[in-house]
Amino acid sequence: MKKKAQALPKDISPSLVKSIQTVANRLRRHSLTSTTQAGSGHPSSCFSCAELISTLFFHFLRFEVKNPDNPFNDRFILSKGHAAPILWAVLAEAGAFPVEKLETLRRMDSDLEGHPTPRNAWIDVASGSLGQGLSVGVGMALGARINQTGNRIFVLMGDGEAAEGSVWEASALASHYHLDNLVAILDINGLGQSQATMYGHDIESYQKRFASFGWHTQMIDGHSVEETLAALESAIAVEGQPAAIIARTVKGKGLSFMENKDGWHGKPVETGQALQKALQEIGDDRELEEPFHLTSPNGNGASLPDTGQGPSGSVLEAPQYSPDQQVATRQAYGTALGKLGAANPDVVALDGDTKNSTYSLKFMEKYPDRFVECFIAEQNMVGAAVGLSTMGKIPFASTFACFLSRAYDQIRMAAISQANINLCGSHAGISIGQDGPSQMGLEDLAMMRAIAGSTVFYPSDAVCAERLVALAAETPGVVYIRTSRPKTSILYPNEEQFRVGGSKVLKSSGQDRATIVAAGITLHEALKAYQELESQNLPVRVIDLYSVKPLDQETLRKAARETQLLITVEDHYPEGGLGDAVLSALANEPCQLHKLAVNGLPRSGESAQLMDVFGINAQSIVKTVKELLNR
Repeated sequence: MKKKAQALPKDISPSLVKSIQTVANRLRRHSLTSTTQAGSGHPSSCFSCAELISTLFFHFLRFEVKNPDNPFNDRFILSKGHAAPILWAVLAEAGAFPVEKLETLRRMDSDLEGHPTPRNAWIDVASGSLGQGLSVGVGMALGARINQTGNRIFVLMGDGEAAEGSVWEASALASHYHLDNLVAILDINGLGQSQATMYGHDIESYQKRFASFGWHTQMIDGHSVEETLAALESAIAVEGQPAAIIARTVKGKGLSFMENKDGWHGKPVETGQALQKALQEIGDDRELEEPFHLTSPNGNGASLPDTGQGPSGSVLEAPQYSPDQQVATRQAYGTALGKLGAANPDVVALDGDTKNSTYSLKFMEKYPDRFVECFIAEQNMVGAAVGLSTMGKIPFASTFACFLSRAYDQIRMAAISQANINLCGSHAGISIGQDGPSQMGLEDLAMMRAIAGSTVFYPSDAVCAERLVALAAETPGVVYIRTSRPKTSILYPNEEQFRVGGSKVLKSSGQDRATIVAAGITLHEALKAYQELESQNLPVRVIDLYSVKPLDQETLRKAARETQLLITVEDHYPEGGLGDAVLSALANEPCQLHKLAVNGLPRSGESAQLMDVFGINAQSIVKTVKELLNR
């Protein structure tokens, strides 16, 4: 059943309504002049949401402007990030920085960027890659629930981005978890970048979709301050459901030559006569009957748990394995998560319905209130992890390595958001065996290495896996942990320590004729090859490159100088993986590098068969070493 906004609350005065409208027009003027001065930007997209923004900030948002890091602040996400000029404008009006700073929009030396990023202190996450804001909002709402801080999360979305599947992944999960502290405001202006949006101004289509996911929905005239006030009042009061306000708006509202006109997306008004005409149409009435300020949060008497930077590896209970055990690194990941959960209450785990394979199930069993089942929706899972990180949480999100490729844009945006999130991809490579190529992560190292500022870990045994999980919790940025399906032997003593950017030289001598560099499942093959080559009086060095990014360049270069021949072995495609990582460290070194990798499209088969066919097992390593040394 469709719902309209409730009647205007009785305590709302006409002077408040007039002041909010005046602020909306101020925001239009700021958006107009700043984009004209910048020579680029999206003023038409700002104009359609002016009343929505001014009403929310003027009357509802509880936010301490002078302390944007206040953990009790409400949160606002501008999912339609191209409307950044109006966000900068309302922050300036609220006193975050001088209004004059708006003149620096999109300049290289300004933090008022073309789309919001956390370079600006009042921004939590980067936005502008459309369709992601609601997922982040879900994570924030979950974080507020865990923290018991009473934050309300508001997400302003455009109608064009509602075509993205991640929006509906987020809608489903928000309803599943009854996130009644989450309010989505949809700016339905009917026009996209190149043509009308999918449903134009048919706001009932959007209302029905959100309602079908279990949301409390309202349809309003988004340029009516009275209706917006009533809708936000109603949305905040809803219990047990997230709320969606479907606002019919006009793109370019306030300028006759721009209103509801194609061709104005991302186009500023030119200087001179055109700008003066536009300013005249908006009007110059900027006096407020009631002062504009944001309400500070009162904290609701709540207190936050200690939110430090996370535990160090030495804080956790040490690994407890015997040398004769066979343990998959994915199992050790789950064990380490459980230990982290005990050591730090800020650790939160998310999974994409693979928890009995990634072993995040171990965390869920101990800490169900800090576990988020995201189901088969990896884009939303990563977005929610980003949202949780802004609330002081230390998220670990896990699924099969191959399925993280679905969420690559979310991972990319997490880096731009300067988010601290940890991702685990299990079932990496052809070593998973008979499930076949659709389940084999063979591109993930290349994918994660390319992320700005990322850290990429690839443990080869359970001890290393546990230690790297602990390190991930205290490492800033996007951290990726690649785990394997097969059980493997224990290589390290339980007290062994590891570091970001480190490696381990497992076998070496002064007579080494080649160096084998491997990680994960292929390291065990390299050690078998070492034994065979040693029996043939062909000594080789073996390096465990557990930190794929950053690299232990010193150790690799030393091996290059001393052995002249490096062979990388990886359960991954040759492009962008371990071999290319090593190659990047060997500039100007007088050595030969040979890559053994999965060349070609694999198929179902037993793990040992596949590794033999694709030349990454011990026998292939031995053969390659001998051939290269005999050239």
